[in-house]
Amino acid sequence: MTPARVSVVIPAYNNAKVIGETIDSVLAQTGVELELIVADHSSTDGTKAVLDRYQDDPRVTILETPAGGGAPRNWNRVTAEATGDYVKLVCGDDVLRPGVLARQAALLERTGAVFTACRRDIVDADSKVLFRGWGLRGIGKPMPGSEAVKRVVRSGSNQFGEPASVMMRTSVLREAGDWFDRFPYLIDQASYSRVLMRGDFVPDTEVGATFRMSTTQWSVALVKDQATQAHQYHQWMHDTYPDAVSRTDVVFGNLRASLMSRARRLSYKVLERRMR
Repeated sequence: MTPARVSVVIPAYNNAKVIGETIDSVLAQTGVELELIVADHSSTDGTKAVLDRYQDDPRVTILETPAGGGAPRNWNRVTAEATGDYVKLVCGDDVLRPGVLARQAALLERTGAVFTACRRDIVDADSKVLFRGWGLRGIGKPMPGSEAVKRVVRSGSNQFGEPASVMMRTSVLREAGDWFDRFPYLIDQASYSRVLMRGDFVPDTEVGATFRMSTTQWSVALVKDQATQAHQYHQWMHDTYPDAVSRTDVVFGNLRASLMSRARRLSYKVLERRMR
């Protein structure tokens, strides 16, 4: 059987200390035909020098994104260059576990689903584990994508996880309009939702990625807006897909999102030293 063609895309920004580990974790993957595309968003900390070390690897393409436009600009810029059947976005400070690309591509091929997500470990700036096996609460079995979206909206939290946990069919992400930045803090979850409304969800129940908590992250920068944007996203989902997300789902999701936002603010404060 011909290995699946998988595109891993990395939107890099000031990740000089850790992006080598991120890239190495991608290039160590086996069992797929791999292309790795990295777009540096005008970093000022030496990220470009690290990327230059990989220029001679034929699997690797290094791009530059002009300054401005925030994270959404670089996410869409790097993803637009993907040519594989399946795509996974990995932020420049996260890490893939061995075998995750082949396992997730096989899941999508075997089931015909448009989207899969795995559990992940959450670590601090020194790669020490804070939370193990996080994610997929309430969505641990195959189901229609609309049902998965409904359950996650109702939970008030992104149970699919950060992009390193996720693999999607590239064609379906394009059909859905690529990365959807109306709600910046929820750019990942809102984009997942538009993909999932076009097909089925299949979970990858193993731990396949490591998400690093850092004070430089987009989500940390937007911590004060988390609950507001979650409420807006939930209402948008109901307005756009009323047959999938009910008014009751929105009410429960808003309540839980508000509680989760407070918990995140507290955790960021408690863990601040470990996120530097």
